[in-house]
Amino acid sequence: MTVQVRFLPDNIAIAAEAGEPLLQVAERAGISIPTGCLMGSCHACEVELEDGRVICSCISAVPPDCADLTINLMVDPTW
Repeated sequence: MTVQVRFLPDNIAIAAEAGEPLLQVAERAGISIPTGCLMGSCHACEVELEDGRVICSCISAVPPDCADLTINLMVDPTW
């Protein structure tokens, strides 16, 4: 299933497959999400979903149960 993923604040949209890693989707869209440990422990890669949930993009994938997904990029100046 194809999911339309939109990255804010730049409003960049790209088609992704359900189950595709979020970091991979961002990279294909030309977006760099800061990472640290790549295991979800350091929280450097946190992004906020449209519903307000905050997730670590390094350990998250495009969910299979939605047609579109909006991701608000959060930047931690210490990374």
